[in-house]
Amino acid sequence: MTTKTGKIQNIAAWIISGLLLALFLFSASGKLFLHPEQMEQMKLGDWRVIIALGEIASSLLFLFPKTNKYGVLLLSSYMGGAIILHMTGGISIIMPSVVLILVWVVLYLRNPDFYKL
Repeated sequence: MTTKTGKIQNIAAWIISGLLLALFLFSASGKLFLHPEQMEQMKLGDWRVIIALGEIASSLLFLFPKTNKYGVLLLSSYMGGAIILHMTGGISIIMPSVVLILVWVVLYLRNPDFYKL
C-alpha cells in the first residue's frame, strides 16, 4: 500500500520529469533544426547531431522509473559539460545548474534509498 507521501512524491517526480523532458527535447530540436549556428559558434557544429541524439536518448531514459538511474548518470554528465561550456564562454551557469539539481531531485524522489550509505 502506498502512503499519501509516497503518492505525492511519485506525482512530483512525474511532473518534474515531464517538464525536464520537454526542456531537453526543445533543446535537442534547437540543435537539430532551429539554431544550428549556435553550435557553430561554440565550435561544436560537427557534433550537433550526435549531441542532440544523445540528449534525446538520455532524457527518454531519465523519464521512465526503471531506467531513471541511467538517465540521471547521462544527464548529469551532459549538464556538467554544459556548465563547463557556459563557464568558458562567460555565460551564466545558473540555468544548467538548476536543471542539474532538478535531475538529482527526481532521482531522490524516485529512489530515496539511493542516497543512503
